[in-house]
Amino acid sequence: MQSYQPWCHGTISRSKAEDLLSKAARDGSFLIRASESIQGAYALCVLYQNCVYTYRILPNVDKKLSVQASEGVPIRFFSVLTELVEAYYSPNMGLVTHLQYPVHREEEVDEEQESQILPPQLPPRNFAGNDLRESDSMSLSETYLMRLQHMDLSTIPEEHQLAIQEYFRTSVSLDAEQVHNGFPNLPGLNKLTMAICKNLNSEISRILPVLEIFHRMLDQQLSPGIGLKQISGDLGQSVPFRLEQLTKLLYSIEDKAKSSMFESVGCEGGHRKSLIPLVTFEVKQESLGISMKMFLKVDVENGKLYLKKSKDGPEDKFFMHNKILQLVKSQKMHAKLVIVAEKEKEKILRREFVFDDTKKREGFCQLLQQMKNKHSEKPEPDMITVFVGTWNMGNAGPPHNIDSWFQCKGQGKTRDDTADHIPHDFYVIGTQEDPLGEREWADTVKSVLRKITNITFKQVATHTLWNIRIVVLAKPEHENRISHVFSDSVKTGIANTLGNKGAVGVSFMFNRSSFGFVNSHLTSGSEKKLRRNQNYTNILRFVNLGDKKLNPFDITHRFTHLFWLGDLNYRVEFPSTEAENIVTKIRQQQYQELLSRDQLNTERNDGKVFLHFDEEEITFPPTYRFERDTREKYAYTKAKATGTKYNLPSWCDRVLWKSYPLVHVVCQAYGCTNDIMTSDHSPLFASFEVGVASQFVSKQDMNSAPQGGIQIRNCIATLMTKSKTKFFIEYHSSCLEKKVKTIEGENMEKSDGSIKVSFRNQVELTPIISDPEYLLDQHILICVKSTDCDESYGEGCVALRAAQFSYREFQVTLTHHGEKTGILTGGIQLPTSECKPTEKLYDFIKIESSDDTGSSKGKGVDANKSGNVVDKGWSYSLPQKSLPIAGQGSKDTKKGGYDVGSRSPTGKHLNPIYGSGEAETECDPFCRGEEEKVSGMFDNPLYGSMGKSRGKDQDHQQKDLLTPPDPNFTTSNAADGDPDRPPLPTPRIRSFTCSETKPQPSTPVSSHPSTFKKPVAPSRSEGGMAQSRPPLPSKSRPGLPEPQNARDYRDSSELPSKHRLPAKPGQPQPHKDLHPEVTKMGRSVK
Repeated sequence: MQSYQPWCHGTISRSKAEDLLSKAARDGSFLIRASESIQGAYALCVLYQNCVYTYRILPNVDKKLSVQASEGVPIRFFSVLTELVEAYYSPNMGLVTHLQYPVHREEEVDEEQESQILPPQLPPRNFAGNDLRESDSMSLSETYLMRLQHMDLSTIPEEHQLAIQEYFRTSVSLDAEQVHNGFPNLPGLNKLTMAICKNLNSEISRILPVLEIFHRMLDQQLSPGIGLKQISGDLGQSVPFRLEQLTKLLYSIEDKAKSSMFESVGCEGGHRKSLIPLVTFEVKQESLGISMKMFLKVDVENGKLYLKKSKDGPEDKFFMHNKILQLVKSQKMHAKLVIVAEKEKEKILRREFVFDDTKKREGFCQLLQQMKNKHSEKPEPDMITVFVGTWNMGNAGPPHNIDSWFQCKGQGKTRDDTADHIPHDFYVIGTQEDPLGEREWADTVKSVLRKITNITFKQVATHTLWNIRIVVLAKPEHENRISHVFSDSVKTGIANTLGNKGAVGVSFMFNRSSFGFVNSHLTSGSEKKLRRNQNYTNILRFVNLGDKKLNPFDITHRFTHLFWLGDLNYRVEFPSTEAENIVTKIRQQQYQELLSRDQLNTERNDGKVFLHFDEEEITFPPTYRFERDTREKYAYTKAKATGTKYNLPSWCDRVLWKSYPLVHVVCQAYGCTNDIMTSDHSPLFASFEVGVASQFVSKQDMNSAPQGGIQIRNCIATLMTKSKTKFFIEYHSSCLEKKVKTIEGENMEKSDGSIKVSFRNQVELTPIISDPEYLLDQHILICVKSTDCDESYGEGCVALRAAQFSYREFQVTLTHHGEKTGILTGGIQLPTSECKPTEKLYDFIKIESSDDTGSSKGKGVDANKSGNVVDKGWSYSLPQKSLPIAGQGSKDTKKGGYDVGSRSPTGKHLNPIYGSGEAETECDPFCRGEEEKVSGMFDNPLYGSMGKSRGKDQDHQQKDLLTPPDPNFTTSNAADGDPDRPPLPTPRIRSFTCSETKPQPSTPVSSHPSTFKKPVAPSRSEGGMAQSRPPLPSKSRPGLPEPQNARDYRDSSELPSKHRLPAKPGQPQPHKDLHPEVTKMGRSVK
């Protein structure tokens, strides 16, 4: 198609096409858009009786176009779309109705030209300005020859002068003709380059072998002779290629030499010297009502925690890393921490300490987590840390010292000084308006990290679009765990053709977990919120990262962990007259009123951008727009030719993330620096602790592996669409050999205009490995597609871990290109097998279970504080009955498969405080107090409510954890389950030190506070504990771990035997009303 046609809408989304046709509201209205599923194909969308019919326009091998219309209609082929549309204006062509009214494009308002929209680092041109205007009437050869006359050629040899003049006189026109005919080679220019660089070429041939030998001496991993063989075979290559090879080799030699020297200084006995110094914390400990000063000294490298009465006292009291079982953070006292340690065999010590402040407690926890990780016997990590930083450099080079950025120092949620030397596993740095070269900036970052951590980080990838750049660095030890590295960029500048605005991205696999990082610089200007939203959608649709086999899914579903960073340019929406008032509120640190008018928060709350992404609570001042060289003054006015422009102080720079359901993610720091002042933006930092899946090696005998597959039942999709088509579901997962399709579902139109599609048949997915331990780390990606054009109408994700103990029902929000398109409900069950959940490193630190706060420290944050969205896009029902937790028999059945207070999404419960029912009673200054405090435990919130029933408070807590129901959708089979059963509490994903007691939506899940029909009043010795349960029937999940193995050190109900008789393992107290009904299915979330 050579001319503009109003009905051709290019790459608009399917939902946008439906919206335009609905607005047209006339039968026969039509438009053509690019196909989302087949490259080079189109989709013809026709409106008839308020429904949209979609027909594929496919090219054949000869590039002829044809419409896939009704059967029995002869297929016609057309050369261009214009001919096709003209033909289908006629009736009886196989469409539901003939084409009548073309729907015109919506005019898109382009971004204003800004002061800098040109590509960076353009070379200067030394010719007169009027040459460009004259060139229109002159030939290419004459133009360049005229420019050559203005050049000073006295410094170059005469033979080179003649060669250049000859090229512009005769060869440049031939090269131009080559380009015009589609041939990229420029024979004339290549000939000229070879002539000029004749001596250089021979010099390269002489120098390269020498450098290769030197390079091989520095790199022991290269096989002998590889360099010389490559040199001898490269003599025919072009000079630029060989220069690039020479340059890369010189850079590599420099890097390896630096690395070798550094290793010789920083290594001893084959191991890197200690980089994390000994750190001592002053704490307080209550004993007999008296506050005692104590000192905790952490030796990460040797794996010891010393307990001392004085700072310089003896170090004879200490715990080894393997004896420290758990850290439990208090929610009520933000500086309090409980350390659970093993004193002797099956004798457990539980100690409470109060730190000076919350940051000190967090620093201590991070050091002990680092100690556990360092000395772990696991061959592969299941938890890593990721630093994510973004900085709009304002086209100015960085100052000499930018250490604070990488140490998460400044304002907001920052790291304590004691954690300065703890290195992250990955550093991801995004910059905008970056004036440095790619290599110069990467070397700068590496140098800073080497100074801070004494480690030379490996470069995973770097990608640049004009002045937008992303750099990903990793610890050297992870080099062999990283694979499938991809990078890409998307332009969103004027007309989506200029790269002054846009995004760059990097993705890779870390063992069996996938990571994606996107650094974007969106349209500026307070009034251009909608344009920014469109920038986000375009990046989401067109950035090409991750597994290419997941082409129906955008990047929000392709990665275990996706991080989006950058100068997003969303502003606070106040009139310019409020500028001084805004600055006053910032000085008073009154951020909440400003954040309530933050454009990104309001757009997220409306579901228009970053749907189901998370952002840590903002507790730092706006990062834009400062006067340079100071952080004390905001420069919110800017003089322009059209008048004064206001740039109100705003949180333009942000970091958001989205992870698969029930995957461990904790944001440990989120803030900005206050000592880096070369730009009008402050650098932003975020630190994350994330769970990863290691390469799996089954411990089971292949012959004893569980039989059967992953069963998915009773799926019902409710789709927001007017399309008249049939639908099927496609299942994708790395645990499946290939994607699996269902048969067509049954459609039923609803009164609100949506379509309800029922897929009643059970689907069984056969995993490549049936070991339950492997399956618990897997996720199933779900795509609802149309049968007529094979395009996606919504995608979602289900975590197999949700079905760890039993059949589990789920509800997933379907999205497409970042927009909500519907809801999918169903149920999932795994093959049965006896499997003890593997303990994860991130299970080491937990948050106390608190009746009063009702907070799970979940993934969502307080929407009232910073406008962040609570809805995660998924929820799971509880099991049929609350299953007894392993190791606790009938003692602790108040939790289901997931612990609402846990850091871990795995539902893993560690060893109980008293493994044999005996308490540690040795009366030294460090262990006494356990028996002394028994009588006070009933009123101590850290140990739970010992003297009162949990019923009402527990039910309230579970309600608070429910994902808010969608008002537009209801599930059809919700009434089939138990109406009194609340949904599954979600795992804690966000880790901070204050209690989140945010109000939740008032829609209750159950009108009854009690889960059980006939609760039995607990005795005093068992007060506050949930009732005992009988053993699980054999036909239910037999894969539940053995009761005597697992423990949860936060559970306050585990007292010494003289206060309470523990149930014997395997002999829980029966109750006639508590037998689970195995055939009864869970209820869907409303």
